[in-house]
Amino acid sequence: MTFSSTPSLPHRELGSTGMELSAIGLGSWAFGGEGWRFSWGGQDDARSIATVHAAVAQGVNWIDTAAVYGLGHSEEVIGKAIAQLPQAERPFVFTKVGLVWDPANPSAAPRRIMRPDSVRRELEDSLRRLGVEAIDLYQVHWPDTGAPLDWDGDGKEAGTAVRAKPLEEYWQTMADLRREGKIRAIGLSNHDPAQLAAAAAVAPVDAIQPPLSLLNRAARPEIDWAADHGTGVIVYQPLHSGLLSGTFSKERVDSLAPGDWRRTHPDFTRDLDRNLAVVERLRTVAERHGASVGATAIAWALAQRGVTGAIAGARGPEQVADWARAASLELTAEDLTHLE
Repeated sequence: MTFSSTPSLPHRELGSTGMELSAIGLGSWAFGGEGWRFSWGGQDDARSIATVHAAVAQGVNWIDTAAVYGLGHSEEVIGKAIAQLPQAERPFVFTKVGLVWDPANPSAAPRRIMRPDSVRRELEDSLRRLGVEAIDLYQVHWPDTGAPLDWDGDGKEAGTAVRAKPLEEYWQTMADLRREGKIRAIGLSNHDPAQLAAAAAVAPVDAIQPPLSLLNRAARPEIDWAADHGTGVIVYQPLHSGLLSGTFSKERVDSLAPGDWRRTHPDFTRDLDRNLAVVERLRTVAERHGASVGATAIAWALAQRGVTGAIAGARGPEQVADWARAASLELTAEDLTHLE
């Protein structure tokens, strides 16, 4: 099947799905608000809805979220935002499965679980919160280990793991759901090349979602795998959680809300000086093009082989104003060499 929209940003096809995506999509992690393990701090829902509408007005035609963001709250906010848009202007909605939280202990890290009954329950919950009949792209958030997620690497996520499901089994569940029509495409986030190959032996992988930024290029093997197999690639954190926006300093880190996970993450504490030195290298390229540092960081990610689109997070409408420039900015070979 083919999906279309009126392009006002550069568009690229997501693998063989038929979906033509704007080069930049809206990330909604921060929309989850406070009160959960990986919160960005408080967030006003009306401001989040206005951000969705501003992004759509810029030509963004897809939103990336996850059930775990705000323990369902981000999906609820997005559902309200898209319900206010005319049908023809509604963006594709991508969400994720496999991080299961304990409602009685929302501050605990969610567990990485992909049992078939759990996946089907999560899907029905996401459909209800988003107010849609089908998910455009449903992605496995992390490989199933049965253990709590230690995303920020602080080592605090101890706990007894439940029995993990083999990748081949949970990928078959995803393929079954695609065949049943409740999801239109299926993807894998944070899976390595060996895991991608194992999944592809069961059913085609429509898309992958790895992290990619100038400060984190570890996922290049996964992106190369996708490029070699005709699989779409949407990368997350091209701004490295805001560090590559050009607006960070030690003073700004100190002023982050108490509930913001970045206050204690090594990238914003131990390694901050090194990371800000990369920002200054980025600034020289940005000035050469008359662009912002953030737009140049996103343009770098979009220039990498195999990348279909980049997820850019935003907490307010003003943060999406520069995205058209980022999507159309063409960095030269000299720029890319300088940044590498």
